[in-house]
Amino acid sequence: MKKVFAVSSGGGHWIQLLRLQSAFDGCEVVFASVNDSYQKDVTECRYYTISDATQWDKLGVIKLAFQILWILLKERPDVIITTGAAPGFLSIVLSKLIRAKSVWVDSIANAEVISLSGKKVGKFADLWLTQWEHLAKPKGPYFQGSVL
Repeated sequence: MKKVFAVSSGGGHWIQLLRLQSAFDGCEVVFASVNDSYQKDVTECRYYTISDATQWDKLGVIKLAFQILWILLKERPDVIITTGAAPGFLSIVLSKLIRAKSVWVDSIANAEVISLSGKKVGKFADLWLTQWEHLAKPKGPYFQGSVL
């Protein structure tokens, strides 16, 4: 059975990640996000609360990176999927250390341009997706549908 690490920051990113749950059928899923209360949304799965950080909070990003690395080393997922921001970006970059496959699904809120994290993660993600067909490019991000 494949193990999936599903990770995102809070708010809309978390909601969008939850909308992808049916894609994980038949897999062992481990979730992580920035709010303790999100655990109630995934009671059948292990859940980790991680720090929230932005690119302007360098110490926060370092702390978050160590938290994610610890989870990856402990759980050893086969696949990492994220709807973004900093926790997802770091998870995908760090996925290379454990040779896990990675999927970035850019936020549905980014209807006019790819998110900043999405632009940076393209060279690291094994599969880089946008939820808006008109934002797809030949070398990624790719459009394969949306979670609307």
